[in-house]
Amino acid sequence: MLAKFRNAGQTCVCANTFFVHRDIYSAFAEKFSERVAALKVGDGLVPGVQIGPLIHGAALSTIEKKVAEAVASGAKVMVGGSRGGAEINGGVGNFFMPTVLLNVPSSGVSVSCEEIFGPVAPLVSFENEADVLALVNKASVGLAAYIYTKDVSRAWRFGEALGVGMVGINTGLISAAQAPFGGVKESGFGREGAAEGLAEYTSTKYLMWGI
Repeated sequence: MLAKFRNAGQTCVCANTFFVHRDIYSAFAEKFSERVAALKVGDGLVPGVQIGPLIHGAALSTIEKKVAEAVASGAKVMVGGSRGGAEINGGVGNFFMPTVLLNVPSSGVSVSCEEIFGPVAPLVSFENEADVLALVNKASVGLAAYIYTKDVSRAWRFGEALGVGMVGINTGLISAAQAPFGGVKESGFGREGAAEGLAEYTSTKYLMWGI
């Protein structure tokens, strides 16, 4: 929940697509949708509010188009799927209701292959690790990914194979001052934070002695 919906989905490390094994897909979708439906949307300065507005109207329109595209391609809206109405902050603000999309195609729609940057969670069913790795690693970006499993060997194997700079294993909180932060591919190069981040502020000098 936190990995997807913090700051209404508007952080660089927010989870984008949820890959759920087909054996637990229906059960996960039902329980997850219940949690999402319970999120309180409104003015972030009001106590108890968990989901605030999107950054501007253009972002709101973009999210609407992405959801409409997914639905037109066969996805089903389980929760949300629309702008906040008059009941949300008196109808004032760029609010999009927390959304869960089922039966989302694994390719061909923007919600499964691009950063959403909004409170929309597309659920994609998979059968084996190879399928998920192929789908994730063909993306042009690679900042963060999250794995939830009880199998330690799978966590290591999968974590090492993912084409991203950071992997959260059974946690949605991966940022820490003592840990290197950064990605690969179009998500950038280099790291900030930890000892690795110090290299970005240093200039290496090479002295060669002839003996």
